[in-house]
Amino acid sequence: MLLSKLEKPLVSVNWLCQNLDAKNLIVLDATIPKATELDVIAYKEIIPTALFFNLKQKFSNVSAPFPTTFPELKQFQHEAQKLGINQDSLIVVYDDKGVYSSPRVWWLFKAFGFDNVAVLDGGLPAWKKAGFQVSNNYETLKTAGNFKAKKPQEQMVFFKDMQQHVKTNQRLVVDARSEARFRCMVDEPRVGLRRGTIPNSVNIPFENLLNSGVMKSEAELQTIFSKIAKPNDALTFSCGSGITACVLALAATLLGYQNLTVYDGSWTEWGSLIPE
Repeated sequence: MLLSKLEKPLVSVNWLCQNLDAKNLIVLDATIPKATELDVIAYKEIIPTALFFNLKQKFSNVSAPFPTTFPELKQFQHEAQKLGINQDSLIVVYDDKGVYSSPRVWWLFKAFGFDNVAVLDGGLPAWKKAGFQVSNNYETLKTAGNFKAKKPQEQMVFFKDMQQHVKTNQRLVVDARSEARFRCMVDEPRVGLRRGTIPNSVNIPFENLLNSGVMKSEAELQTIFSKIAKPNDALTFSCGSGITACVLALAATLLGYQNLTVYDGSWTEWGSLIPE
């Protein structure tokens, strides 16, 4: 069985279970620790057939001064091929927190011109809650894929872009951090990073889009987004380091917003390079 084009960028655990044996399906575990957790890969349960998508070490520019920085095209293509990803693959990405780091991987593939990718709604917790089988070992590949990355378009923006956005105010910057962090009521989790916000930005905490790690209904998401943005608005999403900003990008895509970008360095970069 071969799967065709995905209709939406979000799939349910039931859908994944029903299609797990498809020949062109690639399941990626994109789990990463939060900034407050130890940066280690612990022994854990895995969705069967899953491959580990090493977001921090293999699919980020590790020589950059800020965490989880957007990788070069050749690096992304090479590492994706090593995971056996082909041009006709259908990719489902999950993480062990529900919907947390998996949208970042979805957004990376979109940025490199590959659209047949979706996030698993609710991730590993939802899979286990449904009573589906788990494994303890990642799949081992013997054959590289033929995935070809395209030159990145405008899905990801960087420091100079953001400086221009702030000057012109032509894009609405939406911050996915918690309200307490956005309002500078608590310290940032990264040691030495100052409190603050990007000028003229607004706040939608990414956790407000979820119910126990599962994305809220489109009607609920629409209620949240309609308070800050019109359907044709140009939106740029930010967060701490470009991870949970992609949760907002996923929700906005589900709602039909078209002009979307993610600020790669997010507050970690802005707060480090721009003094108070």
